[in-house]
Amino acid sequence: MTLQQAIRILMLSPCYWRLQPRARMALVREYCASYDAIARKFAGRSKKEQPS
Repeated sequence: MTLQQAIRILMLSPCYWRLQPRARMALVREYCASYDAIARKFAGRSKKEQPS
């Protein structure tokens, strides 16, 4: 996930706007890292489930 995609999603939350800019950026980076970790996990599962 790109930073722009994460910001676009997080901007929908009123809590995002209450944060200071540095805290927002930290949240965006954490969100991207979590998303990417989950995406890698599911990508690994789908490869295992496909018959060879």
